Amino acid sequence: MTETETNELDDSFHVFDTTLRDGAQREGINLTVADKLAIARHLDDFGVGFIEGGWPGANPRDTEFFARAQQEIDFQHAQLVAFGATRRAGARAAEDPQVKALLESGAPVITLVAKSHDRHVELALRTTLDENLEMVRDTVSFLKEQGRRVFVDCEHFFDGYRANAEYAKAVVRAASEAGADVVILCDTNGGMLPAQVNAVVSTVLADTGARLGIHAQDDTGCAVANTLAAVDAGATHVQCTANGYGERVGNANLFPVVAALELKYGKKVLPDGRLREMTRISHAIAEVVNLTPSTHQPYVGVSAFAHKAGLHASAIKVDPDLYQHTDPALVGNTMRMLVSDMAGRASVELKGKELGVDLGDDREVVGRVVERVKERELQGYTYEAADASFELLLRAEVEGRPRSYFRVESWRAIVEDRPDGTHANEATVKLWAKSERIVATAEGNGPVNALDRALRVALEKIYPQLAKLDLVDYKVRILEGKHGTESTTRVLISTSDGSGEWSTVGVAENVIAASWQALEDAYTYGLLRAGVEPAE
Repeated sequence: MTETETNELDDSFHVFDTTLRDGAQREGINLTVADKLAIARHLDDFGVGFIEGGWPGANPRDTEFFARAQQEIDFQHAQLVAFGATRRAGARAAEDPQVKALLESGAPVITLVAKSHDRHVELALRTTLDENLEMVRDTVSFLKEQGRRVFVDCEHFFDGYRANAEYAKAVVRAASEAGADVVILCDTNGGMLPAQVNAVVSTVLADTGARLGIHAQDDTGCAVANTLAAVDAGATHVQCTANGYGERVGNANLFPVVAALELKYGKKVLPDGRLREMTRISHAIAEVVNLTPSTHQPYVGVSAFAHKAGLHASAIKVDPDLYQHTDPALVGNTMRMLVSDMAGRASVELKGKELGVDLGDDREVVGRVVERVKERELQGYTYEAADASFELLLRAEVEGRPRSYFRVESWRAIVEDRPDGTHANEATVKLWAKSERIVATAEGNGPVNALDRALRVALEKIYPQLAKLDLVDYKVRILEGKHGTESTTRVLISTSDGSGEWSTVGVAENVIAASWQALEDAYTYGLLRAGVEPAE
């Protein structure tokens, strides 16, 4: 058996993902069966040990997911988990329809949710404390007899422990003695703090001898810390969701938990090489659920290893570890330098290297770039969000003149308000390219769109590479300064050529002029990126 196979079969520590069940309860997420199958594939590719797919029998979508997952996914690392509840009060597990649905799902592992808070037993289940214990024992025993692996989620455990510690522990004992592989202590309301979690888990472990897991909600912003505190106390099973998705403010985030376990604790919890896929997996799942990836998420956010302060850049130039807690490549991310009015020489030098612009040892050029950036940021430009515009500025200083593929003589945009309430938008562009004067006119669904189309009409015959460009985002911000309609406007435009994306910036006293600047930079950078030589 290879080392990788040994790691994958190691049962001493569990990474359990519940994105498809608990994560799907986040406001704004509505997963189709196809979405769930896609996410399951990503999670298996990442290398988690268990994927909780939902509650079969509770709704048709989850029932269909389990049926299709068995046929359509060849799991390489994960085991599929079905979620459900203990049997009803006064019934037998062998005859309970929802328990049967768990078996019919075909999942090799079943997670049972059990009440561990005495008030919830009496008020929500409307049964006795003793009957609740018997519900746990009977359901766990029955499912074990059917050859299933069983995990038990003790719902509201920490709140229940505060109210009646002995009863909460009795539920843990009942589950463990009936054969549950792991008993998970759930901070269902998310109100616990790390020191409290550590103390409770330590005590419960000592008093029950059960194998314990942790399920933490993030209502105090401590879900990841609480999860790691439970591990410190002896928990060997962590339940998380991708990107921290979940009800209310979410669950313990799978990615920082796994990264901390591997990089900070030295635990081997993923198959070899999978940690480097973490950033890709995080963003891929965000795309499936149709939520923009958090830019400031630890480890995997695009800003997780972004540096802005000149003091930081000076140190990073000597040794990146001076201002980074780990190597971003270990989690599939990259270091980025942000250029702003806080930038110094080191920031510009490192950013130039990142962009592939050789500044050599020309301190004069670097100094000019630093001053130019500070001057333009004072006017309202921002280069930390517009790498393409910064690269054009940088190359202009290095090459001695701006990169020019066309020379604009004039442009204008007309908005016509018609009596029927509709508007007509028309733009005319006059420019020179390859010694040819070109006049182009186009209409659009707004003045900026009309300018964009007119610019394309003027240039695409000379530069057919522009046909690939697509404006994918457009942001306008009114800057502080003058009041009302006299305020300065900043426009950020994101453009794609199908294989990459870049952002450009424009600033002016009106939104159309600012947009034109950003458009000029977007097209100029697109041609530079395509390897086109300047026409003039």
